[in-house]
Amino acid sequence: MLVLAGDIGGTSTRLAYFDTDDGTPAPLVEGRFPSRDAESLEEIVGRFAGEHGLAAERACFGIAGPVREGRVRTPNLPWSVDAVELARTLEIPEVQLINDLEANAYGIDLLGPEDFAVLNQGVPDPTGTIAVVSAGTGLGEVVAYWDGTAHRPLPSEGGHADFAPRTELEMELLLYLRAAHGRVSVERVVSGPGLCNIYRFLRDVRHEPETSAVAEEMRRGDPAAAITRAALAGECPLCGEVLDLFVSLYGAEAGNVALRSLPTGGVYLGGGIAPKIIERLKRPGFMLAFTAKGRLSPLLETIPVRVILNDRTALLGAGRCAAREQPVMESKPQEVPP
Repeated sequence: MLVLAGDIGGTSTRLAYFDTDDGTPAPLVEGRFPSRDAESLEEIVGRFAGEHGLAAERACFGIAGPVREGRVRTPNLPWSVDAVELARTLEIPEVQLINDLEANAYGIDLLGPEDFAVLNQGVPDPTGTIAVVSAGTGLGEVVAYWDGTAHRPLPSEGGHADFAPRTELEMELLLYLRAAHGRVSVERVVSGPGLCNIYRFLRDVRHEPETSAVAEEMRRGDPAAAITRAALAGECPLCGEVLDLFVSLYGAEAGNVALRSLPTGGVYLGGGIAPKIIERLKRPGFMLAFTAKGRLSPLLETIPVRVILNDRTALLGAGRCAAREQPVMESKPQEVPP
Protein backbone atom coordinates (compact mmCIF):
# COMPACT_ATOMS: atom_id res chain seq x y z
CA MET A 1 0.00 0.00 0.00
CA LEU A 2 1.23 3.49 -0.86
CA VAL A 3 0.60 6.05 1.88
CA LEU A 4 1.43 9.71 2.35
CA ALA A 5 2.57 10.83 5.80
CA GLY A 6 3.48 14.13 7.36
CA ASP A 7 5.10 15.51 10.49
CA ILE A 8 3.80 19.07 10.79
CA GLY A 9 5.57 21.33 13.26
CA GLY A 10 5.73 25.01 13.98
CA THR A 11 9.17 25.25 12.34
CA SER A 12 9.16 22.67 9.56
CA THR A 13 6.82 20.36 7.68
CA ARG A 14 8.14 16.94 6.65
CA LEU A 15 6.29 14.80 4.12
CA ALA A 16 6.99 11.34 2.73
CA TYR A 17 5.46 8.66 0.58
CA PHE A 18 5.83 5.21 2.13
CA ASP A 19 5.44 1.71 0.74
CA THR A 20 3.89 -0.38 3.54
CA ASP A 21 3.44 -3.71 1.78
CA ASP A 22 5.83 -5.52 4.15
CA GLY A 23 4.09 -4.19 7.27
CA THR A 24 6.47 -1.34 8.06
CA PRO A 25 6.82 2.07 6.36
CA ALA A 26 9.57 2.04 3.71
CA PRO A 27 10.25 5.58 2.42
CA LEU A 28 10.10 6.24 -1.30
CA VAL A 29 10.48 10.04 -1.42
CA GLU A 30 10.69 12.67 1.32
CA GLY A 31 10.57 16.43 1.48
CA ARG A 32 11.06 19.12 4.10
CA PHE A 33 9.52 22.60 3.97
CA PRO A 34 9.68 25.67 6.23
CA SER A 35 6.19 25.80 7.74
CA ARG A 36 5.99 29.58 8.04
CA ASP A 37 6.76 30.09 4.34
CA ALA A 38 3.35 28.69 3.39
CA GLU A 39 -0.13 30.05 3.96
CA SER A 40 -1.59 26.60 4.60
CA LEU A 41 -0.76 22.92 4.89
CA GLU A 42 -2.82 22.30 1.75
CA GLU A 43 -0.36 24.50 -0.16
CA ILE A 44 2.64 22.41 0.93
CA VAL A 45 0.90 19.06 0.45
CA GLY A 46 -0.35 20.06 -3.00
CA ARG A 47 3.13 21.13 -4.07
CA PHE A 48 4.74 17.92 -2.77
CA ALA A 49 2.13 15.67 -4.39
CA GLY A 50 2.41 17.56 -7.68
CA GLU A 51 6.19 17.22 -7.75
CA HIS A 52 6.16 13.43 -7.43
CA GLY A 53 2.93 12.41 -9.14
CA LEU A 54 2.30 9.46 -6.80
CA ALA A 55 -1.21 8.36 -5.92
CA ALA A 56 -1.46 7.49 -2.24
CA GLU A 57 -4.26 5.24 -1.04
CA ARG A 58 -4.23 6.70 2.46
CA ALA A 59 -2.71 9.68 4.24
CA CYS A 60 -2.01 10.65 7.83
CA PHE A 61 -0.53 13.86 9.19
CA GLY A 62 0.82 14.35 12.70
CA ILE A 63 0.29 18.00 13.50
CA ALA A 64 1.15 20.17 16.50
CA GLY A 65 -2.20 21.12 18.01
CA PRO A 66 -5.45 19.65 19.35
CA VAL A 67 -7.32 17.67 16.68
CA ARG A 68 -11.10 17.76 16.97
CA GLU A 69 -13.42 16.13 14.43
CA GLY A 70 -10.78 16.18 11.72
CA ARG A 71 -9.87 19.82 12.23
CA VAL A 72 -7.10 21.64 14.05
CA ARG A 73 -6.12 25.25 14.50
CA THR A 74 -2.38 25.18 15.05
CA PRO A 75 -1.23 27.10 18.16
CA ASN A 76 2.21 27.97 16.74
CA LEU A 77 1.18 28.61 13.11
CA PRO A 78 -1.57 30.77 11.57
CA TRP A 79 -3.19 27.71 9.99
CA SER A 80 -6.58 26.04 10.19
CA VAL A 81 -6.19 22.48 8.92
CA ASP A 82 -9.17 20.45 7.74
CA ALA A 83 -8.93 16.75 6.87
CA VAL A 84 -11.70 17.08 4.27
CA GLU A 85 -9.81 19.83 2.43
CA LEU A 86 -6.61 17.76 2.47
CA ALA A 87 -8.47 14.75 1.10
CA ARG A 88 -9.84 16.91 -1.69
CA THR A 89 -6.34 18.24 -2.48
CA LEU A 90 -4.95 14.69 -2.62
CA GLU A 91 -7.99 13.22 -4.35
CA ILE A 92 -8.30 10.37 -1.87
CA PRO A 93 -11.38 9.34 0.15
CA GLU A 94 -10.11 10.21 3.61
CA VAL A 95 -7.19 11.82 5.46
CA GLN A 96 -6.32 11.21 9.11
CA LEU A 97 -5.17 14.08 11.32
CA ILE A 98 -3.52 13.15 14.60
CA ASN A 99 -1.52 15.11 17.14
CA ASP A 100 2.20 15.18 16.37
CA LEU A 101 3.00 13.53 19.69
CA GLU A 102 0.63 10.69 18.81
CA ALA A 103 2.69 10.25 15.66
CA ASN A 104 5.86 10.15 17.77
CA ALA A 105 4.38 7.46 19.98
CA TYR A 106 3.39 5.34 16.97
CA GLY A 107 6.92 5.68 15.63
CA ILE A 108 8.87 4.70 18.75
CA ASP A 109 8.25 0.97 18.37
CA LEU A 110 9.81 1.14 14.88
CA LEU A 111 13.16 2.42 16.19
CA GLY A 112 16.28 0.55 17.17
CA PRO A 113 18.72 0.94 20.09
CA GLU A 114 20.92 3.26 18.03
CA ASP A 115 18.04 5.74 17.85
CA PHE A 116 18.17 6.52 21.58
CA ALA A 117 20.49 8.01 24.18
CA VAL A 118 19.88 6.70 27.70
CA LEU A 119 19.67 9.20 30.56
CA ASN A 120 18.40 6.69 33.11
CA GLN A 121 18.49 2.93 32.67
CA GLY A 122 15.78 2.36 35.25
CA VAL A 123 13.93 -0.94 35.50
CA PRO A 124 12.25 -1.25 32.09
CA ASP A 125 9.00 -3.02 31.35
CA PRO A 126 8.76 -3.35 27.55
CA THR A 127 4.97 -3.78 27.73
CA GLY A 128 4.47 -0.91 30.17
CA THR A 129 3.00 2.48 29.43
CA ILE A 130 5.35 4.97 27.75
CA ALA A 131 5.33 8.76 27.75
CA VAL A 132 6.81 11.24 25.28
CA VAL A 133 7.73 14.79 26.33
CA SER A 134 8.93 16.88 23.39
CA ALA A 135 10.34 20.39 23.65
CA GLY A 136 10.74 22.30 20.39
CA THR A 137 8.78 25.21 18.97
CA GLY A 138 6.23 24.23 21.62
CA LEU A 139 5.95 21.53 24.29
CA GLY A 140 4.12 18.33 23.41
CA GLU A 141 3.21 15.45 25.70
CA VAL A 142 1.56 12.09 25.11
CA VAL A 143 1.06 8.80 26.94
CA ALA A 144 0.73 5.44 25.15
CA TYR A 145 -0.47 2.17 26.68
CA TRP A 146 0.40 -1.36 25.54
CA ASP A 147 -2.69 -3.11 24.11
CA GLY A 148 -1.09 -6.53 23.70
CA THR A 149 0.40 -5.91 20.26
CA ALA A 150 1.50 -2.26 20.18
CA HIS A 151 1.56 1.00 22.07
CA ARG A 152 -1.59 3.07 21.53
CA PRO A 153 -1.30 6.79 22.25
CA LEU A 154 -3.73 8.92 24.21
CA PRO A 155 -3.43 12.48 22.87
CA SER A 156 -3.09 15.42 25.23
CA GLU A 157 -2.25 19.11 25.37
CA GLY A 158 -0.28 18.68 28.59
CA GLY A 159 2.35 21.18 27.50
CA HIS A 160 -0.28 23.88 28.02
CA ALA A 161 -0.88 22.91 31.65
CA ASP A 162 0.09 25.39 34.36
CA PHE A 163 3.75 26.08 35.09
CA ALA A 164 4.46 25.02 38.69
CA PRO A 165 7.57 26.74 40.15
CA ARG A 166 9.63 24.83 42.71
CA THR A 167 12.11 27.44 43.95
CA GLU A 168 12.16 31.15 44.76
CA LEU A 169 13.98 31.78 41.46
CA GLU A 170 11.26 29.96 39.53
CA MET A 171 8.58 31.86 41.46
CA GLU A 172 10.21 35.09 40.28
CA LEU A 173 10.21 33.70 36.74
CA LEU A 174 6.49 32.91 37.06
CA LEU A 175 5.69 36.45 38.22
CA TYR A 176 7.78 37.90 35.38
CA LEU A 177 5.94 35.83 32.77
CA ARG A 178 2.55 36.40 34.35
CA ALA A 179 3.01 40.15 33.98
CA ALA A 180 3.57 39.62 30.25
CA HIS A 181 1.13 36.80 29.47
CA GLY A 182 -1.38 36.51 32.29
CA ARG A 183 -1.68 32.75 32.67
CA VAL A 184 1.65 30.92 32.36
CA SER A 185 1.80 27.43 30.89
CA VAL A 186 4.78 25.12 31.20
CA GLU A 187 5.34 25.62 27.46
CA ARG A 188 6.32 29.22 28.26
CA VAL A 189 9.51 27.89 29.86
CA VAL A 190 10.13 24.45 28.32
CA SER A 191 10.37 25.17 24.59
CA GLY A 192 12.46 27.21 22.17
CA PRO A 193 10.55 30.40 23.06
CA GLY A 194 10.92 29.32 26.69
CA LEU A 195 14.70 29.57 26.36
CA CYS A 196 14.23 33.18 25.23
CA ASN A 197 11.83 33.89 28.11
CA ILE A 198 14.35 32.57 30.63
CA TYR A 199 17.11 34.61 29.00
CA ARG A 200 15.13 37.86 29.24
CA PHE A 201 14.16 37.10 32.83
CA LEU A 202 17.73 36.52 33.98
CA ARG A 203 18.92 39.56 32.05
CA ASP A 204 16.18 42.02 33.00
CA VAL A 205 15.14 40.87 36.49
CA ARG A 206 18.26 39.19 37.82
CA HIS A 207 20.50 41.66 35.93
CA GLU A 208 22.84 39.00 34.62
CA PRO A 209 25.23 40.67 32.14
CA GLU A 210 24.56 40.13 28.45
CA THR A 211 27.30 39.23 25.96
CA SER A 212 27.14 41.71 23.09
CA ALA A 213 28.12 39.17 20.43
CA VAL A 214 25.37 36.79 21.54
CA ALA A 215 22.83 39.61 21.69
CA GLU A 216 23.68 40.51 18.10
CA GLU A 217 23.45 36.87 17.01
CA MET A 218 20.00 36.64 18.63
CA ARG A 219 18.85 39.73 16.73
CA ARG A 220 20.12 38.41 13.39
CA GLY A 221 18.79 34.86 13.55
CA ASP A 222 17.05 32.26 15.71
CA PRO A 223 17.46 33.55 19.29
CA ALA A 224 16.89 30.16 20.95
CA ALA A 225 19.54 28.57 18.74
CA ALA A 226 21.95 31.41 19.52
CA ILE A 227 21.45 30.96 23.26
CA THR A 228 21.98 27.22 23.03
CA ARG A 229 25.07 27.49 20.84
CA ALA A 230 26.73 30.05 23.12
CA ALA A 231 25.90 28.03 26.22
CA LEU A 232 27.33 24.80 24.82
CA ALA A 233 30.44 26.63 23.59
CA GLY A 234 30.99 28.26 26.98
CA GLU A 235 31.02 31.70 25.37
CA CYS A 236 28.32 33.34 27.49
CA PRO A 237 27.81 32.84 31.27
CA LEU A 238 24.23 34.14 31.00
CA CYS A 239 23.41 31.60 28.28
CA GLY A 240 24.96 28.87 30.41
CA GLU A 241 22.64 29.79 33.29
CA VAL A 242 19.68 29.87 30.91
CA LEU A 243 20.39 26.37 29.63
CA ASP A 244 20.98 24.97 33.12
CA LEU A 245 17.63 26.32 34.33
CA PHE A 246 15.91 25.09 31.17
CA VAL A 247 17.31 21.57 31.66
CA SER A 248 16.13 21.54 35.27
CA LEU A 249 12.64 22.73 34.30
CA TYR A 250 12.50 20.11 31.53
CA GLY A 251 13.48 17.40 33.98
CA ALA A 252 10.88 18.53 36.51
CA GLU A 253 8.10 18.52 33.91
CA ALA A 254 9.13 15.10 32.57
CA GLY A 255 9.01 13.85 36.16
CA ASN A 256 5.52 15.30 36.58
CA VAL A 257 4.38 13.43 33.46
CA ALA A 258 5.91 10.26 34.88
CA LEU A 259 3.99 10.70 38.14
CA ARG A 260 0.71 11.15 36.29
CA SER A 261 1.10 8.17 33.95
CA LEU A 262 3.56 5.75 35.64
CA PRO A 263 5.34 4.98 32.34
CA THR A 264 7.21 1.83 33.33
CA GLY A 265 8.03 1.38 29.64
CA GLY A 266 9.99 4.62 29.73
CA VAL A 267 9.87 8.38 29.31
CA TYR A 268 11.11 9.55 25.91
CA LEU A 269 12.37 13.06 25.22
CA GLY A 270 11.45 14.04 21.68
CA GLY A 271 11.46 17.30 19.77
CA GLY A 272 14.30 19.24 18.25
CA ILE A 273 15.99 20.56 21.38
CA ALA A 274 16.95 17.44 23.35
CA PRO A 275 19.33 15.89 20.76
CA LYS A 276 21.16 19.23 20.44
CA ILE A 277 21.80 19.51 24.18
CA ILE A 278 22.34 15.82 24.90
CA GLU A 279 25.58 16.39 26.83
CA ARG A 280 23.84 18.85 29.15
CA LEU A 281 20.97 16.42 29.65
CA LYS A 282 23.47 13.75 30.69
CA ARG A 283 24.72 15.96 33.51
CA PRO A 284 23.07 15.49 36.93
CA GLY A 285 20.66 18.44 36.62
CA PHE A 286 18.00 16.79 34.47
CA MET A 287 17.67 13.55 36.43
CA LEU A 288 17.91 15.34 39.79
CA ALA A 289 14.90 17.43 38.81
CA PHE A 290 13.13 14.39 37.30
CA THR A 291 13.43 12.34 40.49
CA ALA A 292 12.99 15.15 43.08
CA LYS A 293 9.43 14.15 43.92
CA GLY A 294 9.54 13.73 47.69
CA ARG A 295 8.30 10.39 48.97
CA LEU A 296 7.94 9.08 45.42
CA SER A 297 11.53 9.82 44.40
CA PRO A 298 12.51 6.12 44.66
CA LEU A 299 9.71 5.26 42.22
CA LEU A 300 10.92 7.86 39.70
CA GLU A 301 14.44 6.42 39.88
CA THR A 302 13.10 3.17 38.39
CA ILE A 303 11.61 4.86 35.30
CA PRO A 304 13.77 4.53 32.15
CA VAL A 305 14.48 7.88 30.48
CA ARG A 306 15.71 8.10 26.89
CA VAL A 307 16.30 10.81 24.30
CA ILE A 308 14.97 10.12 20.80
CA LEU A 309 17.83 10.79 18.39
CA ASN A 310 15.98 9.90 15.17
CA ASP A 311 14.28 13.06 13.88
CA ARG A 312 12.07 10.99 11.55
CA THR A 313 10.20 9.27 14.38
CA ALA A 314 6.95 11.22 13.99
CA LEU A 315 7.08 10.88 10.21
CA LEU A 316 7.50 7.11 10.51
CA GLY A 317 4.70 7.02 13.07
CA ALA A 318 2.33 8.93 10.80
CA GLY A 319 3.16 6.50 8.00
CA ARG A 320 2.47 3.58 10.27
CA CYS A 321 -0.82 5.10 11.38
CA ALA A 322 -1.87 5.76 7.77
CA ALA A 323 -1.32 2.12 6.84
CA ARG A 324 -2.71 0.46 9.90
CA GLU A 325 -5.81 -1.65 10.06
CA GLN A 326 -7.67 -2.29 13.28
CA PRO A 327 -5.95 -3.33 15.48
CA VAL A 328 -2.74 -1.36 14.91
CA MET A 329 0.05 -3.22 13.12
CA GLU A 330 1.76 -5.61 15.48
CA SER A 331 5.23 -4.62 16.63
CA LYS A 332 7.77 -5.47 19.24
CA PRO A 333 7.83 -3.34 22.39
CA GLN A 334 10.96 -1.27 22.86
CA GLU A 335 13.72 -2.62 25.02
CA VAL A 336 16.13 -0.29 26.78
CA PRO A 337 19.53 -0.41 25.05
CA PRO A 338 22.43 -1.41 27.30
